[in-house]
Amino acid sequence: MKNHIKILFIIFAFSLLTFALMPAILNSTPASTAVGNWYQQFMPNIGSRSITDIFFLDSLTGYAVTNKSTTDTMFVLKTSNSGDNWTIHFRKVQTGGGTPGYNRVYFLNQDTGYACYTLGFDKTINGGANWTPLRTGESFQDMSVLNNDNIWIVSANPLTGGVFFTSTGGTNWVQQYSAGSQNPEKIYMYNARIGFISDNSGSPSIRKTTNGGLNWNLNVSGQWYFDITFADSLTGWYSAASNIYKTTNGGNNWVLQNVPSGPDLLNLGINELALLNKDTLWAAGNAVFYPNSQVRAILLRTTNGGVNWQYQVPDTAINNFLYYFIQFSDKNHGWAYTTLRGIHTTTGGDPVWITAIEQISNEIPKEFKLFQNYPNPFNPNTKIKFQLTKRSYAEITIYDITGRRIQKLLNDELNAGEYEIDFNASGLSSGTYSYKLTVNNGKEVFTETKKMILIK
Repeated sequence: MKNHIKILFIIFAFSLLTFALMPAILNSTPASTAVGNWYQQFMPNIGSRSITDIFFLDSLTGYAVTNKSTTDTMFVLKTSNSGDNWTIHFRKVQTGGGTPGYNRVYFLNQDTGYACYTLGFDKTINGGANWTPLRTGESFQDMSVLNNDNIWIVSANPLTGGVFFTSTGGTNWVQQYSAGSQNPEKIYMYNARIGFISDNSGSPSIRKTTNGGLNWNLNVSGQWYFDITFADSLTGWYSAASNIYKTTNGGNNWVLQNVPSGPDLLNLGINELALLNKDTLWAAGNAVFYPNSQVRAILLRTTNGGVNWQYQVPDTAINNFLYYFIQFSDKNHGWAYTTLRGIHTTTGGDPVWITAIEQISNEIPKEFKLFQNYPNPFNPNTKIKFQLTKRSYAEITIYDITGRRIQKLLNDELNAGEYEIDFNASGLSSGTYSYKLTVNNGKEVFTETKKMILIK
C-alpha cells in the first residue's frame, strides 16, 4: 500500500542529510547488469517522472506507474521478462489536479487491471493497452481490489473524499465513510469483511472494519501506516516510520517488532512489506552508512514471523539509496525498486544476513584482534567478535572453502573498542567457511582470517 504522500515524506527525510551522503545517480538504460544474487534493472527514459508503484503479476509480467511530467503526461510501463526490459505501455494526459499522477496499479490477471490517480480510477481489460474510467473527478490515493465486482477506493479530500465501495465492478458506487480532514489515504482489505484504513492528518489514526466497510472503528490512534498486510484473519503486520508492528489477534493489539538498529544504520522509513507466508516477510526501507560518506539501501527479512529481523545490503556495487517498493511472486523471484530503478533476484536474495553490529565495550584495547566465532560449529547463527585500537574502517568478509567471496558482512568506520556482529547462514549449505577482518586507515594496518564450520 503506497502513494505519493509516503514518497514525499521520505524525500523530506532525505533533505535532512547532506548531499555528500548521496551516491551518484546512475544513468538509466534498458539493460540489466548482473551483480551477485541481486542484479540491477533500469527503466527506459521516463523524463522527469518518478515511479510511484510497481506490481508483478507473476515471475515474468510486471507493471509500473509514474507521476506526471511538466507536460501533464503520466506513464504505465510493462515488462514481460521479469523487469529486465520495460516499455512505456500507455500514456495518459491529465491536466489540472496538481502534479502527482498515478498512485497505485493492480492486476487481477493478464488482462484485467486497475489504476488510481489524481483525478480518477481506471480499468483495463486488455493488459493495460487501453484504460476505461470507472470514476472521475476525485483524487484517489489508494485502492483495494478484491475481485472484478468488489472494489474499495479512498480519497483524502476533506470535502468530497472518504471510502467508496462498488459491488458492481464500478457501475455503482457507495460512500461508506467520510471524516473531513481525517479522510483516509490508505486502504487494505484482507477479505470481503476485514480491512483497515489510515489517515495522515493532524491526528493520524488506523481504523478497522469487520463488516465490509459499513463501519470503521478506531484501531490505533496517533499513528498511520506506510504499508499493512495479513497472513490470515488474525496475524498481520504494519509499518510506520522506521518501525514494524505485529498482531496475532486481528489488530486488537499491536506489538513493536525488534527491527535492526545501530549507529551504522540510517532510519529513513519502512516503506513496504512483502509477505510470503506467516513466517517469512520482507521489508523495503532504511539504509546503512558505508565508508567515504556513502549510503546503501538495505532489505529486511524475518523467517520466524517477526521474532527476529535481519538485513542485507543487496550488493555494495549497486548504488541505490533507498528502496520504496518490494514484491515477491514466490520465494525465489523478488524485486525491490527505488523511484527510478530497481533490483531483481531469482534465488531468494543473498544467502547471508546481518544483525546490527553491537559495541560491547568502549575501552581502548591494546591490539587489533579477531576472535574465534562462537558457537563453532554452528547452525545457522554464530557471533563474530573483534576489537579496534583506534577509529578505523573495518571490513569482515565471508568466504567459502574455495576462497570465493560469499558476502561482505561488515564495511564500516568504527570507533576504538570491542564489537560483536551476528552472522546468519540459513541460506548456505553445510561446510567449512572463513571470515576475514581487514582494518585500514587509508592503508591496510591489520588483517586476520579464521575458519568456521556450518553443520545443518
